[in-house]
Amino acid sequence: MSLVTEERRQLWASEPSAAPGHERIRARIAGLHCSLCTGTIEKALGRMDGVDTVAVSLTHEQALVDYDPQRVSPEKILGTLRDVGYDLYDPRKLRPFEEEERDLVREGARLLAAIAASLTAIGLIATVTWIWSVLVPASVAALMVPLSFALLRPAGNLKALAGAVAIVTPGVAALVLRATGVLAEPLIGWLAGALAVGVVVGVAPHILRMAYQSARRGILNQHVLLEVGAFAGIAGGVIGLTGVLPGYPTAAFFAVSVLVANYHIFSEWLSLLVKTRSSQSVKKLLDLQPDLARLVDPDGAESEVPVEDVAIGQLVRVRPGERIPLDGRIRSGSSAIDLSLVTGEPVPAERGPGEEVVGGSINGTGSLLIEVTATHTEGFLAQVVRHVEDARALKPGILHLVDRVLRVYTPTVLTISPLALLGWLAGSWALAGEPDVRRAVFAALSVLVMGYPCAVGIAAPLAIVRGTGAAADRGIVMRTGEAFQTFRLVKRIVLDKTGTLTQGRPTVRAVYALDGDTETLLALAAGAESLSEHSLARAVVTAAHERGLTVPEAEEFASVTGSGVRATVHGRAVLVGQPAFFSDNDLDLTAVTGRIDQLQAAGHTVIVVAVAGTASGLIALGDELRADAADAVARMRAVGMDPVLVTGDNERAARPVADQLGITQVRAGVRPEGKAEIVRGLQADGTRVAMVGDGINDAPALMQADVGIAAGGGTDIAVESADIVLLRNEVTAVLDARDISDRSYRRTRTNVGLAFTFNGIGVPLATTGLVYPVWAMIAMAASVTTIFLNSIGTRPSLLFQAISSVGRQGRQHDAEQAETEHQRAAA
Repeated sequence: MSLVTEERRQLWASEPSAAPGHERIRARIAGLHCSLCTGTIEKALGRMDGVDTVAVSLTHEQALVDYDPQRVSPEKILGTLRDVGYDLYDPRKLRPFEEEERDLVREGARLLAAIAASLTAIGLIATVTWIWSVLVPASVAALMVPLSFALLRPAGNLKALAGAVAIVTPGVAALVLRATGVLAEPLIGWLAGALAVGVVVGVAPHILRMAYQSARRGILNQHVLLEVGAFAGIAGGVIGLTGVLPGYPTAAFFAVSVLVANYHIFSEWLSLLVKTRSSQSVKKLLDLQPDLARLVDPDGAESEVPVEDVAIGQLVRVRPGERIPLDGRIRSGSSAIDLSLVTGEPVPAERGPGEEVVGGSINGTGSLLIEVTATHTEGFLAQVVRHVEDARALKPGILHLVDRVLRVYTPTVLTISPLALLGWLAGSWALAGEPDVRRAVFAALSVLVMGYPCAVGIAAPLAIVRGTGAAADRGIVMRTGEAFQTFRLVKRIVLDKTGTLTQGRPTVRAVYALDGDTETLLALAAGAESLSEHSLARAVVTAAHERGLTVPEAEEFASVTGSGVRATVHGRAVLVGQPAFFSDNDLDLTAVTGRIDQLQAAGHTVIVVAVAGTASGLIALGDELRADAADAVARMRAVGMDPVLVTGDNERAARPVADQLGITQVRAGVRPEGKAEIVRGLQADGTRVAMVGDGINDAPALMQADVGIAAGGGTDIAVESADIVLLRNEVTAVLDARDISDRSYRRTRTNVGLAFTFNGIGVPLATTGLVYPVWAMIAMAASVTTIFLNSIGTRPSLLFQAISSVGRQGRQHDAEQAETEHQRAAA
């Protein structure tokens, strides 16, 4: 295999593009920390000749790139991604949980090193002369020391305390040594300089690399601004080391470099924490497909092979209870198959020879021989994966607004800083006959410090942490930025029927007996159904038990796949099944035909009970509406959200539910890709759309919607595909989530406003050259602290609980994996 072919196999996946003559590649990226990184990638790739559109997903760490293959190659596109500073990995393999957790732990260690360096730098420059002089050490220590303890806490409280003391010790030692005269200039300056270089080059080399690659391409982002400020501080300190300017604050300039880098690493790590805690929905989807298939050779021999080695047209055997490995057509055998991942409905579907089955669905009690009709990369699950990923990657995030502002803001600050330097050098020389180097350097560096958007970087993540805690108190999990900042704008809400507005399980809704004895009819039917595993049969048996009836034993039981059952109960022949089952057996249903039509029109599933060859009655089954569904729909209308009912069920079953809830828009008989298409259509006029669902079939629509909401009791994939997860089995929780969204957005907006207000006032003030660079650090620290307090409010424990989970999550996951392996070995 050639190097190019091997690289192609590992680092990107080719997909069809909607643009004529173009192709699309999907690349997975490691090292995305916050929404500002996505803007850097979009700009770097978007400027390449031949690249049409670029969409970067922070949540799934991927880029979708449409390009003209005649003008640019995938290798060149990926080379640019590497140059900008990001690592790539196989798009066909999802990063395991343990790897993501290791990244977070590694970045946490980087933050601890930066904190230790910052506290040491403060120890080298702090002089307590008046109240303002303690603001820098107080503000940094008040935030960073508890943060260090929280980061170390998973190792145990004693070790965390020892670690926090170790981090603080160098700074305290520097203070003591300076006070006793052991440390003095110029040694203090040299130590501070070594510390600054160590942080910029040793602790945060990735930022330096990204800044270089971005600047080389003319992209002025937050990394460039950080490094310019850091190197300006180092340059200012070097001027002091020369001794040219007496009384020059050498160590203070170096300390500014350390502190600026520290706050950037903190905001970067905080964003990574929020992102990492959003799990991988696609991994859940791919886990549904078995790794192996039982391949049947032409001579009938069976062998287990990887699903990727099975070709279209080959035969596979699926035994009872197994997942169907690939999409196919049944050649022989019949069974009740759980197709809930396709239809979203709780009732298994009967399938026999010649009928289609979907990979990932669960086989019932029959053995099936299936002819494969699609490979593992082209089957239903693979298509859903693409729908899910495309919807997430292409969803416009409101957090990109900050990035768009910084596209203008960052070049502005980088322009003002040298202008301030040159202005003061030239102005002072013209007016006083000699350049005021100290003031000019103060002005240039203070502009960079005041202008650094550190507070902007943590504004949204901190508000999200606060909102997450408030939501958790009300049984709601808010998983993404869209959940917090977009839900308040939603004007249409798409509601899946089964499991969202209804309970999600069939129950007996009515029993009709021609002779009026409904209890005897139900008992006979339950007796006949007692040996069946079908969900409708179990519902009949459950109903009999709930009514206190004695379920008789059945003899001569026989199940007719897809139709019903035969049995002898109390010596009488009993048939229970679909109306068509009786017609096929030439049994007269004239006496119950009118009632069957009536019940089916009401949305019920109807089974007929016949005793001794004569129709005796009917049992209607249906799905119960959730108790608060009607109230929830009414409240949705009241707050300006127009409900739309979408379901994989038929129109006759969906319409009565819609009528009971007062929903006028109904879309029935919709398949998974159809639900996403419906959401897309509702979004076509620019309206924000939310989707509420609970099944695997809802995943593409949940991801396509501006806000995806997984209802209580939903499947893992619905939960993992959603922006919001409702742990309460109440539809009204949707309204609570919207309220939290509104309040969280206001808090985020306030944070960003505070950050830019600080910058808007601070930068012009810094150009005067009257702002001591360390005072600029005081102002920056005060800005960050203000936003921190506004975000966390009276509940700082929320942030520290999230921080303390780092590392612990990995150990819990390892323990769960070990337990699973132990159980498998025991079995």
